[in-house]
Parts: sequence; C-alpha cells; structure tokens
Amino acid sequence: MRFLNMWSVWIIVCAIGLVGLLSSAASAQEPANAAREHDQEMQMGAQLFDQLKSEGEIVSESPLYGVLAPLSSAITKVVEPKYGYPIHFYIVHETQPNAFAAPGGNIYVTDSLFYFVKNTQELSGTLCHETSHLLHDDSMALLQKDADIRARAIAATILLGPTMRTILLATAIGELDSLHYSREAEEQADLTGSDTCAAADYNPWGLVWLFKDFSNADMKQPPEILSNHPDFQHRIAALEEHFKEDPVVFARFNNMESTATPLHVPKDEAEKFLR
Repeated sequence: MRFLNMWSVWIIVCAIGLVGLLSSAASAQEPANAAREHDQEMQMGAQLFDQLKSEGEIVSESPLYGVLAPLSSAITKVVEPKYGYPIHFYIVHETQPNAFAAPGGNIYVTDSLFYFVKNTQELSGTLCHETSHLLHDDSMALLQKDADIRARAIAATILLGPTMRTILLATAIGELDSLHYSREAEEQADLTGSDTCAAADYNPWGLVWLFKDFSNADMKQPPEILSNHPDFQHRIAALEEHFKEDPVVFARFNNMESTATPLHVPKDEAEKFLR
C-alpha cells in the first residue's frame, strides 16, 4: 500500500464506524450524540493508524522527530484548546512531499516533505494548514461526501441493473470526486492556518513561500495541501489580503523569504532508520 492512497485505505478501515456516524447525524446537536460521534471519529482514526502501522508506513523512530517536535509542540498549544482533543503528529515514509489530517486528531507528515521545504516557516505553515482541517471538521465532511457518492453509485447499479454499462456508469459516478477537499475548504484552511502560525509565533508568510515553491516544482501528483485546486496565485492573493486586513496580527512578520529560518534536516541519519 502506498501512503498517497491513504484515502482509499481510510474508506475501507472506517466503513463500520461511518455507518454509525451517519445514522446519528440527524441528532448531532445533542451533547450525548456529539460525544458519541467523536468517539466514532476517534475509532476511525485509530483504525487508520493501525492500518498504516501494519503496512509499515509509519516511521516510529527518526531524527526527523527532533525537527518536528518544537514546531508541533508550539502549534498544538494553539490548536488543541480549540479542537478540544489531543493532537498527534506522525512521520510516514513516502517519496512525495505531503501531509494529511485524519479523523481523531492525527496529522501524518511524509519524510520527503522535510527535504522539500526550504525553511522552518514553510514546514510550520504546512502543519498549521493541516490542523485547520481538524478545526473545520473537514476530514469527517470529506468522508460523508465520499460515502454519499458511493451510495449513489450503488443505487445506480441497483436501479439500472448489473450490466457492464451500468457498472461502468457506477464507477464513473464514484470517481466524480476522488476525495479531495474543496477549493473553499483549502482556502479557509490557508487563512486559519496563517492565524495559527502567527499565534504560535511562526511567520505565516511561509505558506506563501511554500505555494511559490510548489508552483515552480515539476510534480506528477500535487500534495494534499494543494488538493485538486492548485490555484497558487488565487490562494497567495487571499493570504496577502488576509494579512492586510489584520495588521495588528500580521504586520510584525517579514514577507521577505531571505529572512526565513533555514531548516537543517539530518537526511542521511534519517534514512538509516529506514534500512
């Protein structure tokens, strides 16, 4: 299994829990049901973690955790009180620079992301962006959206009959949205992520610099933070406007990438732990 197929694994391992979640969605406003939904979300997160661990995707020991720790600690102090539950960061081995927010408060960061980003601010910006998906409940909304698409695919097959044509049609319906966050969800995660960076005392311009780096990179498959909407200029403009609208928060941060903090990553040592 490849880590970039995490969404597919997620659907498989979380199927049972998702049924219970959807059945209680109508009364989710009641505290007891909200708590039950969170328990189910935690169960989904635990199932995904177990699956990734059993497939050998999670890196349990690496000097990269020494790089990650101070950033994740500062960001967690800002986000966790708003999220209301523990947040954990894990490193996974993958050739594609990437990061994912999963149900239950887990953030998965690929080791190659450490090698791609140019400075601490770009890495912290990515982490802040991903924690925003937790705050916005985007992961669970994405799961429900995918479940609805798959339900329509199954319904089409039942209604039209299991011919080759309807099977192909159902497959097409199921692939209409390949489990990516919407443009709106990604842009909102950018803005909330920049707020988190500022509160954690990391320069939020790191997200802008990161988007520029990704736009200049020749990548066969964009990372999750870009989703299927890598409209760099629009997202950069939205961030810059957000910074202008709140000068009290953002004016103290320098927009010049030359002022960024270099990221010293022990790549050679980290790769020894993979052998």
